[in-house]
Amino acid sequence: MLIEPSWSSCAPKTSGIALIFGVGARNELAAEVAWVRGRSCRIHTGGEVKIGIIGAGFIGGTLTRKLTALGHEVRVSNSRAPETLAELAAETGAHAVLNTEAAEDADLVIVSIPQKNTPDLPSTIVESAKPGAPIIETNNYYPQQRDGLIAEIENGKTETAWVAEHLGSRAGDVVKVFNGIFWKHLLEKGAPAGSAGRIALPVAGADGAGKKLVFDVVDALGFDPVDAGTVEQSWRQQPGTPVYGKDYDADGVKKALAEASEVRTAEWRA
Repeated sequence: MLIEPSWSSCAPKTSGIALIFGVGARNELAAEVAWVRGRSCRIHTGGEVKIGIIGAGFIGGTLTRKLTALGHEVRVSNSRAPETLAELAAETGAHAVLNTEAAEDADLVIVSIPQKNTPDLPSTIVESAKPGAPIIETNNYYPQQRDGLIAEIENGKTETAWVAEHLGSRAGDVVKVFNGIFWKHLLEKGAPAGSAGRIALPVAGADGAGKKLVFDVVDALGFDPVDAGTVEQSWRQQPGTPVYGKDYDADGVKKALAEASEVRTAEWRA
């Protein structure tokens, strides 16, 4: 049974980390993580909350850092051996595993990899997550910049629906979020609930307990979740839309979603 955490209110640290992947940043990051772990911002559940992350790039790595700091048990993976994540694991307390192991018994799974690499994932890669566990996907289709032509997306399928189809029987659990925020802003710009100008993030997926859990996670990370509809409506937050890459508050996100066009602009077509 999916465990839904309730989050205690807590204020994120006001001073951010300048660059977590640069020289000299590790001590500052360690201080940030220690500060977060010392707060009252803990997850209160009837059991242990487990998160599996597939992909440890800028977004996946940042979420590993932030979610472990909030008290989650995180299993993180990439496309290589777990040993390649030894530094991230030592820094955060996350468990580095094979990507086929990341979702095991997870309450929440995050898939954060280049769009073009999605077909390389085993179709059963998230099936070992708990029944009903939401599968967050953060991917974006960059045809000119990285991914090349993906005909189904070019012909109108949403990027998230395309990803979901590669995730086997868990396609209905897929939720889109974190695809349009710069990783440094995800790291540094979270704010307490009710703060003026708090950044909001669109969340697209089927209604239900899984989407509610994703809303709670977004809020705990310091951002306002905004319902962006279903996976079929997730084109409203794809690259090239008014909301993509912007740090709008909740009202701004709702306005941008309403103004989006389903037609892909030339910059975002192959």
